[in-house]
Amino acid sequence: MTKHKEGKPGSLQDKRSGVLPTTVLLVALCGLSFYLGGIFCAEKNKFEVKNVVDIAKAVPSPKESTVASLQMKFATFPECSLDYQDYTPCTDPKRWKKYGMHRLAFMERHCPPVFERKECLVPPPEGYKLPIRWPKSRDECWYRNVPYDWINKVKSNQHWLTKKGEKFLFPGGGTMFPQGVSAYVNLMQDLIPGMKDGTVRTAIDTGCGVASWGGDLLDRGILTVSLAPRDNHEAQVQFALERGIPAILGIISTQRLPFPSNSFDMAHCSRCLIPWTEFGGLYLLEINRILRPGGFWVLSGPPVNYQNRWRGWNTTVEEQKSDYDGLQKLLTSMCFKLYNKKDDIAVWQKTSNGSCYSRLAKPDTYPPKCDDSMEPDSAWYTPLRPCVVVPNPKLKKIGLKSVPKWPERLHIAPERMSEIHGGSASAFKHDDSKWNVRAKHYKKVLPALGTDKIRNVMDMNTVYGSFAAALIDDPLWVMNVISSYGANTLAIVYDRGLIGTYHDWCEAFSTYPRTYDLLHLDGLFTAESHRCDMKFVLLEMDRILRPNGYVIMRESSYFVDAIATIAKGMRWGCRKEDTEYGVEKEKLLICQKKLWYASSKSSQ
Repeated sequence: MTKHKEGKPGSLQDKRSGVLPTTVLLVALCGLSFYLGGIFCAEKNKFEVKNVVDIAKAVPSPKESTVASLQMKFATFPECSLDYQDYTPCTDPKRWKKYGMHRLAFMERHCPPVFERKECLVPPPEGYKLPIRWPKSRDECWYRNVPYDWINKVKSNQHWLTKKGEKFLFPGGGTMFPQGVSAYVNLMQDLIPGMKDGTVRTAIDTGCGVASWGGDLLDRGILTVSLAPRDNHEAQVQFALERGIPAILGIISTQRLPFPSNSFDMAHCSRCLIPWTEFGGLYLLEINRILRPGGFWVLSGPPVNYQNRWRGWNTTVEEQKSDYDGLQKLLTSMCFKLYNKKDDIAVWQKTSNGSCYSRLAKPDTYPPKCDDSMEPDSAWYTPLRPCVVVPNPKLKKIGLKSVPKWPERLHIAPERMSEIHGGSASAFKHDDSKWNVRAKHYKKVLPALGTDKIRNVMDMNTVYGSFAAALIDDPLWVMNVISSYGANTLAIVYDRGLIGTYHDWCEAFSTYPRTYDLLHLDGLFTAESHRCDMKFVLLEMDRILRPNGYVIMRESSYFVDAIATIAKGMRWGCRKEDTEYGVEKEKLLICQKKLWYASSKSSQ
């Protein structure tokens, strides 16, 4: 007995004679195979077949569905070996030697080809414990969860972190804030009053360390993307996420950062050792691209305050003065002005004055204005170019002074809605209202949502960030992900005062394993299954999900049962729920990843 796509039994017996001739039987079987092959063309992987799961029993459904579903045979996935406990597929140090050293390009994204993808479950480290809950986690985490002593040993005099018993403690120190991060930010607020009144809401910290700066800003109403490259020793981003602070893996090297133009209100670098004036100012030009007009760039460390600090930098005062003058000249040529300066902190502001940008179009100006072929928001494997991305003169309200202050900006339709196909203020408000209803329903079917059990959240394929907006009063933060192949709505997310990134789910995400408490997706497989293999997307979700973490999948009924089958092989417990309106064409799949430890048999 076989099943058709509709789930109805199909007989291979001839009703007239009771027995089919051999030839006819073979033809029928070939035809049936061809028919089933067409159904499963998007699922080309050969699973290790154990048995066929009756999803209706394995995943209880509120109602008997009459909607066609994709059937999938159950498979178990082996454990990866323990040396994959911090595996980051697209930024894997084991593969760095394949790529060039120039400008540290080897640290950028280089994803493995399909035939090298791992089909195993990444284990937690030995002795792993469920993470300490927020807000206590900001100050401490379990040592065994991030068992890396390198920072503690090398940076011990700077008090980034200290090891005490079974825990790492985070006293809030750093290279440029020996008095603690709060004192450092207090000085910064004195220099930038807009940090106190809701004017500055989104920030990016390049070379973030363990993200103490971003962690301190959370209590001040400023949401920061902490950015640091993958490396062999420091695991900076993993520390940040273990603490419950937003962070992703990334480096300014040869490719644009995965963010839209004119988005961040502030950018920060605390002795991050980025050579800002080298390579034609490429790296600072990228900061200019992602910083909105009127936004602030904050630098502490060399060459700021070189008059008093040069002796400790193993250099000469003349060299540091030359570096500072070169930096100031470059920033001026890019239409920045020195906004404020005190002690070790200097602040520049990106101008909102169009007349300065118009001068960049003159011949022999350097760096020149980018030509029309350079799409400002193109930021997925887009090479850096030595030119200035100029704000669109048609947009009058993207500047920091024009954007409503936080929290008012969260629910006001941004001006850039007009740049989106089908975008309008009414479409924005409808989406906002829709997700308020959905979020309330989610909390009914997943009571942990809104409690301290869930801190790090990812909305895997948002549109305008409305799911995150609906959860704004809960003790969590949301990384909003926009498909690099979908409509470019990430600028709307930032205009609302939220954070996010571009990504292609056919590849691995730029984060360490076990870094999110909740993953949410809305129709991702319906939209992307023609490009992305469902199995590998789910394995990637398992990699980045914390043990005991949750998944809310809002998906067409066609995919739900097949997803549940794969999820069972990944040791997730799943149940099917109705959506808030109880329609049959769409269901919720609520899953929880089980906590398990590596066995001695794990070998992949």
